[in-house]
Amino acid sequence: MNELLTYAGMVLMLIGGIFLFLGGLGIFRMPDTYNRLQAGTKATTLGGMSVILSIGLLEPSWFVKTLVLVIFIALSNPISSHALARANYKRGNRPYLKGGSEYDQYKEVYDPQEKPDKEEEKA
Repeated sequence: MNELLTYAGMVLMLIGGIFLFLGGLGIFRMPDTYNRLQAGTKATTLGGMSVILSIGLLEPSWFVKTLVLVIFIALSNPISSHALARANYKRGNRPYLKGGSEYDQYKEVYDPQEKPDKEEEKA
C-alpha cells in the first residue's frame, strides 16, 4: 500500500510540474493580460493542486493539511483571477483584438470612452 502511494505521489508530482511549466509558458506567450490570466490561473491551479496533493501522498501524516491547502487553492485562485481581470478592465485595458472587421465589430464594446458603471452613476 505504501509503495502504491509513493507511485501515485510521483505521478501527481510529474503532472503538476508539467502543468506549472505550461502555465508559465502560457503567461510568457499570450498577447494580453486577459489571456495571460486565463493561462496562468487554470494551469497553475491544477499544477499547484497536483504538487501539493502529491506531497500529501508521499507524506501520509501531512495528508489532511495538504487537502486543506488544495481546497483553499480551489476557492481562492478563481476569485483572485476575477479580481485582477476586473481591475484591469476598470483601468481601461481592453482585450487584444487583431485589426480588421473583428475590431470594427466590437469597437463599441471595447471603446475606452464607454459609459460609467452603475456604481459610478450613484456616487
